[in-house]
Amino acid sequence: MPTTKATFPGAQGQTLAGRLDLPEGPPKAYALFAHCFTCSKDIFAASRVSTALTEQGIAVLRFDFTGLGSSEGEFANSNFSSNVGDLAAAADYLRAEHEAPRILIGHSLGGTAVLVAAARIPEAVAVSTINAPCDPAHMQHLIAAEIDTIWETGEAEVSIGGRKFRIQRQFLEDISSQNLKQAIGSLRRALLVFHSPTDATVDVENARRIFELAKHPKSFVALDGADHLLSRREDAEFVARVLAAWASRYLPDGDAAGAEAPSPPAPATAVAPGEAGEPGEPGTVTVTESGLSRLSQTIHDGRHFLAADEPVQLGGADSGPTPYELLLASLGACTSITVRMYADRKQWPLERISVRLKHEKIHARDCAECETREGRLDRIEREISLDGPLDAEQRGRLMEIADKCPVHRTLHSEVVVETRLAEA
Repeated sequence: MPTTKATFPGAQGQTLAGRLDLPEGPPKAYALFAHCFTCSKDIFAASRVSTALTEQGIAVLRFDFTGLGSSEGEFANSNFSSNVGDLAAAADYLRAEHEAPRILIGHSLGGTAVLVAAARIPEAVAVSTINAPCDPAHMQHLIAAEIDTIWETGEAEVSIGGRKFRIQRQFLEDISSQNLKQAIGSLRRALLVFHSPTDATVDVENARRIFELAKHPKSFVALDGADHLLSRREDAEFVARVLAAWASRYLPDGDAAGAEAPSPPAPATAVAPGEAGEPGEPGTVTVTESGLSRLSQTIHDGRHFLAADEPVQLGGADSGPTPYELLLASLGACTSITVRMYADRKQWPLERISVRLKHEKIHARDCAECETREGRLDRIEREISLDGPLDAEQRGRLMEIADKCPVHRTLHSEVVVETRLAEA
C-alpha cells in the first residue's frame, strides 16, 4: 500500500500532518477518515480500516487534528468546532491536490464530527460513523472529575486514556452549543452506522439515536464483540470490507467494493461480523437478531438487507417495520407490480400506482362476508390509487387484476409452514 505524507493548513492556521494511503492502481474514490478524541491518525483502527479500504481501490486521507500527533497547535485551544473545521480543511486539500472526498468516515468523536462536517463538503455522498456519540457533549463523562474546576477556573489538566491533556472552558462551551439533531436530520447523504453493542466507552444507545434522527438511506451494522477502539484486527477489517461494499453503491462506477466484498447493506440494515453473507439460494430468506435492540432483526435474502423491529414501547428500537407491516408491504408491492405489468402489457395510460394498506384484528361477528363466526380474525384494508387518463372499464379491470397478485392468492390459500431445528 503506497503511502504519501500530506500537510495542509488547519482551521486555526497551524499545519496539520496527514497520511494519504493509496491503492495500487488509480483510486476509484477518495475517503476522509477522522480519528477518535485525543487519538491520532496512526491509531490501529484508522490504519487497519484505511489499509483494507485501499485494497478495495479507495484512497484514504487520515490526519492529526490540531494539537495532536504530528500536527501543530495547542490541544487546549482546539474544540469540536475546530475539529469540524480541520475536516473541511482536509477536504479542501484533497480537492485541490487530488479529488474531493466522496466518503467521510469518523471513529468515536470523529464520527460525530463528520456528521457535522458533511454539510461543508458537498462532494461527499456517503458518511459512516464507528462507535460514535450522538452528541459531542457526551464526551464530558471522560473529564467528569474536572468539569467543575474547568468551569470555575477556566481550565484544568485531565487524564484521558493514560495521557495528560489541558482542557479549557471554551471546549465545554463549544460542545454544549452543538445541535447534532439538526445536523443529522439534514445530512442528505447515505449513512452507515457501525456500533458495538458492548462498547463500554460510548453506549450503543448513541447509535440508536443517530439512526433514528437520520433520514433514509441509512444502515446500521452491529459490531458484535468489538471494543470501542476496534483493537481486534478482524473487527477493523470487517468494518472496512462492509464499508467498501456499502459505499460502492454511491460511487460513480458502482464497483469500488471489488469482487470479494460482501453485498452492500440496504437502508435500515443491521448485521454483525460474519453475517454479511454470500449470495444465497434464490427464494431463501435468513432472519437473525441484529443486536440493535432486544427485538430487532436482520433480514437477508442473499442480495439485499432489510430490518424488522418493534416499537420502542414494546421493547424494540423501531429500527425497521414490524412483521405485520412487512406483510402489508409484501402485499402492497405485489399488488402494484401485478397491476403495472398488466397495464403495460395492455398499453394503458397508467401513470402511477399507490397502494395504502392497514391491518387490524376484528371480531368475527363484525364481518358479514366472513365464514368464521366466532373469535377474532385478521382484516387487511387495501386502498389502490390509479393515476392517469384511464376510463372506467380500464380501472375496473385493473382492480380485478389486483386481486390476482401472487401474494394476495397466497394469503387466501391454504399455507403449510414446516418448521425444524437447525443442526448445531
